[in-house]
Order: sequence, then C-alpha cells, then structure tokens
Amino acid sequence: MIDQIITLANNLPSISLEEMSGIKLMNRTDTKYVATIGQLLAFLQAVEGEYYIQEIDGVRLASYHTTYFDTEDNEMYVMHHNGKLVREKIRVRTYEDTDITFLEVKNKNNHKRTKKKRIEVQAVDSLEAEREQVVPFLAKCAWYTLDEIRPVIENRFNRITLVNFGKTERLTIDFNLRFHNFLTEDRRKLEHVTIIELKRDGNVFSPSLDIFRKLRIKRSGFSKYCIGCALTNKNLKRNNFKERLRLIQKLENIQKSNII
Repeated sequence: MIDQIITLANNLPSISLEEMSGIKLMNRTDTKYVATIGQLLAFLQAVEGEYYIQEIDGVRLASYHTTYFDTEDNEMYVMHHNGKLVREKIRVRTYEDTDITFLEVKNKNNHKRTKKKRIEVQAVDSLEAEREQVVPFLAKCAWYTLDEIRPVIENRFNRITLVNFGKTERLTIDFNLRFHNFLTEDRRKLEHVTIIELKRDGNVFSPSLDIFRKLRIKRSGFSKYCIGCALTNKNLKRNNFKERLRLIQKLENIQKSNII
C-alpha cells in the first residue's frame, strides 16, 4: 500500500516549505475524517488538478515520532475523555526527515480553537538536561510543570500535506500509525486506517468536501493521544471513545476483507 501511496503522491505538483509558510489561515477551522487506506488511494487520485503536495528536500511522505506526556492520574486524557472543551496536551515531536525536535503545548479553548506553542529541544530524553529553557517555557504556556508530567505513550506515523490551488486550506493525511504505551508496554498498529484533517480559512469552499462525500469518507474526531491510550491501556476509562474505537475496527475489517 505504501508504494501505491508514493506513486499517487508523486503525481501531484509540489509546493515548498517556504511557499507553505506564506499561507496564513487566520480564522482556521479544523475537521477530521477517518478512512480506509483504500479510500485514501481513491482520494489521492481524485485531488489531482486541485491540490499541491508539500515537498521538503525531495521528501513527500514525512515521518513523525511523537511522545505524549501526562500526569500520574492521566488528567489530560481524562479531561478529553470527559468532554471538557478547555483542555491541554503536552508532547515532544521529532520530524525524522530533518531530525528536528520540538516540545509542544497544545491548548484548546471553549470555542474549540486550538493554540500551539513550541520550543526546539535536543530530544525527548533531554528535557531534564534542558530544564533551564524547558521549565520557563512550561511555566508560561502550560498548566503543568516538568516535575508533574511523565511520558505515557509514543506514536510513529507518515504524513502527506496537501494545499489547494487557491491556498485557502491545508490537508494533513496521517497513515501507518504505530503506538507503544510506556506504562503497559502494549503495542498497536493501525495499518489499514488513515486520518485526514482539513484545516481551512473559515467556511470557504473546499474541493475536498465533495470528494469526501463521493467516497463516503466520514467526519470523526480522532485524538492520536487518546485513541492510542485507549487501544493500549485497558485500565483507562474508554466509554466515551467506544464509538470511535468501533469505527476504527470496522474500517480495519473492511480494508482487510478488500485486501483478501
């Protein structure tokens, strides 16, 4: 499947990181969709003539490694599970193709808007050694101190980023998701499911919406941190995520049966 994704990605015209930086979505809305890899292949065929693909140093399929942190009582996970609109996530993300790592704090407000602050760090294991810059950053941007959080789960995935020709939206397409829970040592792969996030300037027209409808790609919330934890730690509350977990299993089964 990866080879097919690469082939289709190579059919799209490229856009550079410098050109991407000029796209300011000032009134951004984010919407997530969950699909099978088969639907993704059809989607990548359908967007030809409508979208650019981000390319950095010749790379179109970027590789990501993310470690999420939480408190001893999993407060960030529980707040999301319980439907709190105002919530926070703290993570360290490495862009593996460029070997650049950031400590990131994501805050969501009661208007469902997300603000992200970040600083560059050496590695996920270097936060203690970099306390001089990490502690003030968290004090300014986060609800928690470095001593109150611990690494909980890591994930790895590949990402394609698309930009429409009108430069009013971005699409991030994440696939080949792999989770490793540090607390339970459980591992889980989502080989047959992809997460597509549409980020557009307000409610401007998006070519992708018609394609989603035609391919029956459904809108669905999906937090990699929360879903990864729910899949790999049976001791956590999961009731409010059961519908999404069932959707993932359904899509996995559909894709597997199509492959067979």
